[in-house]
Amino acid sequence: MIIAERIKSNMQIALDTLRANKLRSSLTILGVVIGVSTVMTMAAIVQGIQDQIVRTIEIAGPTTFYVVKVFSQTPVNPDRLPKWIRVRPDLVEAEAQRIRQLPEISYAAMWAQTNGRLSYEAQRTQNLLIVGADDRYQEIQGGELLDGRWFTPAELASGSNVVVLDENAARKLFGRESVLDKTVRVGGRPAKVIGLYAQPGNIFSPPGQDIGAIVPYAMLDHEFTIDKTNALYIPVKPKQGVTTADAQEAVTIALREMRRLHPADKNNFDLITQDQILDTFNKITGVFFLVMIVLSSVGLLVGGIGVMAIMMVSVTSRTREIGIRKALGATRREILFQFLVEAATLTGFGGILGILIGLSFGRLATLAMKIDAAVPLGLTIIAVMVSVSIGLVFGILPAQRAAKLDPIDALRYE
Repeated sequence: MIIAERIKSNMQIALDTLRANKLRSSLTILGVVIGVSTVMTMAAIVQGIQDQIVRTIEIAGPTTFYVVKVFSQTPVNPDRLPKWIRVRPDLVEAEAQRIRQLPEISYAAMWAQTNGRLSYEAQRTQNLLIVGADDRYQEIQGGELLDGRWFTPAELASGSNVVVLDENAARKLFGRESVLDKTVRVGGRPAKVIGLYAQPGNIFSPPGQDIGAIVPYAMLDHEFTIDKTNALYIPVKPKQGVTTADAQEAVTIALREMRRLHPADKNNFDLITQDQILDTFNKITGVFFLVMIVLSSVGLLVGGIGVMAIMMVSVTSRTREIGIRKALGATRREILFQFLVEAATLTGFGGILGILIGLSFGRLATLAMKIDAAVPLGLTIIAVMVSVSIGLVFGILPAQRAAKLDPIDALRYE
């Protein structure tokens, strides 16, 4: 109880000092504010992206996986492939059909994607993703068909020039006008609009790229050049009750048989599970977050040095006050405790201000990126603790100096 009262009393003294020296105190905590706000902004963005990926995986189903030519955390240059990738055969539609026939599998199809602009009369979009898929795209990716329909079996088989437009791309081209039965150019190719699609709010797209259109896979294959190393894949959904491991084993055996691989041969294809996708993005965002923490630590270091400097000045300007307190019976420990609480209050206030600013900027950034981000509560608590710790660490030297002052010399100080 006595300790709590001392802390309260010393915090009141610290707040009085802040009010008495507003400009000096503001400049002192600026480094702490910058450092903490940078960390909180990056944390809000990173957590928003990670939450979005997790929700997207939940839509596709935790057991859904993908067959690809090669799994690489970064896209490889299709014009300069290393030999071990060049010798791998491209995925073919017959393999998707074979996988679809397996008793463990509920769904499998050939999908691909490329980049291109959408245009209608004088209106034109930026470069968007054009996905070649089938009529079960919504089942795998989620979202909602707002108007029109998906592809018919005949359109899928023939590769008809039809397109389901993403809602945002459609509004860019048509405003509020109806889009159905209009002819747009998809990557320079004419296509009739048969549907309007809204992506789920948690769908994850590569940075800087949004899905603009979904077309039949056969149309994409016939009329576009597909990067068969990076942009061609087979989504596979196991039947209910079948584990991912059992489904992957069945798919692996089927593909090895089709590709005539011997028991000693390694797989010349890769399977990507949802966990691998999540792990890859966690590594990417983890490195990004680590860099931001290192950069923001510079701000925290500057703030800590500033706190030490201002506390040194405070000790000098309050030498007589310290002498009076000692003359009245204050111990060295009490003087030390007083100045440590002042330093912690100074940086704690800066930390709270930095958190508020950082979360505000983070919220603005995630809104601009159309990411639904939650407040990183755990990191918020850590940020407050770190900012207070900075005050304690950098306040030790000034506090020790104040505690060691001789009361007689302090009383004589002018």
